[in-house]
Amino acid sequence: MSNRKYIFVMGGVMSGVGKGITTSSIGAILKARGYDVTAIKIDPYINVDAGTMNPTEHGEVFVLDDGYECDQDMGNYERFMETTLPSMNYMTTGSVYQAVINKERNLEYQG
Repeated sequence: MSNRKYIFVMGGVMSGVGKGITTSSIGAILKARGYDVTAIKIDPYINVDAGTMNPTEHGEVFVLDDGYECDQDMGNYERFMETTLPSMNYMTTGSVYQAVINKERNLEYQG
């Protein structure tokens, strides 16, 4: 069993304070030291993905290799850590709600 470590970078919903660059930099440093790293971004937005958000309020959208539209921080993570991230590494409150509602509609909760 691996001995995993987690680093959480938090700072509220305010954009432009450096949470994404901080996360990217920490990941790049750890990768340079030989660690296997990845980044997961959780946004509190009710939107299912970043594609329908106002770019003047949220910033540009980054499209992952699998076509998922997400926050531009994901692009920074990929560039700094020299990796390709899948859509499962990005979630919003809206995407979680949608998954729960879809399961409920498909009767997966058994009543």
